[in-house]
Amino acid sequence: MSEQKRRPEEGQREFADVAWSVPSYLLSGMIIWGGIGWLLSWWTGWPWLIPIGLIIGVALAVYLVYLQYGRHSS
Repeated sequence: MSEQKRRPEEGQREFADVAWSVPSYLLSGMIIWGGIGWLLSWWTGWPWLIPIGLIIGVALAVYLVYLQYGRHSS
């Protein structure tokens, strides 16, 4: 007999997938937008663009996590 692999139902994700994707969204948001802030800071000479880029990156990442995992289906 062949064993069937356990698959999550449609619309559900396993805990490990969510547990790895949420920090990935947060880190990638900080890295990408912080990097954009750093590049703009280096180009313009305004050092306050780095923390603004980091804040924007975290805010957008939290919003994406909310859109993907936080809304309840009706």
